[in-house]
Amino acid sequence: MDVVAFDPAFEATPPTILVVEDDQVLGGLLRNMLEIEGYSVVVVPSGEEGLSFALREVPQLLLLDIMLPGIDGFEVVEQLRNTAKTAHIPVVMLSARHDTADKVRAFASDVDDYLTKPFHHDELIARIRTQFRHVRESLLSPLTGLPSGLRIERAIRHQLQSSAFWSILYLDINTFKAYNDVYGFLSGNELIRLLARVITDCVRSEGNTNDFVGHIGGDDFVIITTPDKVDRLCRALIEFWQVESRVAYTTEDLQRGTLSAHDRQGQIQVHPLCGISIGVVTNLHRPITTMEEVSRVAAQVKAKAKSASSSSYYVDQRGSAG
Repeated sequence: MDVVAFDPAFEATPPTILVVEDDQVLGGLLRNMLEIEGYSVVVVPSGEEGLSFALREVPQLLLLDIMLPGIDGFEVVEQLRNTAKTAHIPVVMLSARHDTADKVRAFASDVDDYLTKPFHHDELIARIRTQFRHVRESLLSPLTGLPSGLRIERAIRHQLQSSAFWSILYLDINTFKAYNDVYGFLSGNELIRLLARVITDCVRSEGNTNDFVGHIGGDDFVIITTPDKVDRLCRALIEFWQVESRVAYTTEDLQRGTLSAHDRQGQIQVHPLCGISIGVVTNLHRPITTMEEVSRVAAQVKAKAKSASSSSYYVDQRGSAG
């Protein structure tokens, strides 16, 4: 099957490329070159500003100079790779130095590509498109653009190996199958994308800067945060979803407050409008050390949340003997 290279013209929102370059002239040239290709471009002159932006906004790709004021490009890459939220971002390193040792060190630091200055316009664009293709094929959900699959597993394993307290929110859409039966799978996909936007916005406003958001698949999502943020995040998610999801229904369904769908026997079944259920796994009250335990407890707490008649969340508070 042919793989189509990324084309910004077909994207609803152009991918953001963060350029970390202290040479103002080169930074301006890169901005103009990439914007002509259809990308959204942010240029910052230091590694510290690059890290701050990357943690806050999670750009889709970094063009990173090695020699920077303050921390250098190698330190930027190390901090990005050690943070679950930004570990998947492809990094193309730019350098005026042609030393083989620098290139070896760059790739050993998990840089995705290395380009020496001066570079040719067409080669840079080709390398950027290749990085976007690799990430989308292996690490991101094609529906939402959020980290998925192995990227989620790595993020959770990273937490399990740390000594810090953490909480993992596991959430999905209630009565999603009924919604698909009534409105069709295309509308169902839009509902999933809507939840992805709600989650991303709520984590940005109520969570920590380095909180991780992932799309497990279907209507299932995960958020990795700290225990002190759980209540505010869950309440914000439910409140925001209640408002934003109204656009997903006809006026008649909104006024009635229900969905009517046929079951397998052809009988009409009445369902509530789609809420969200959030189960929260945490190591605050007891140690959790394996992926299998995270998965098992996550299923249990989400089932507890789903037992409510509307959107709700349930936090596992069992101790070591629970």
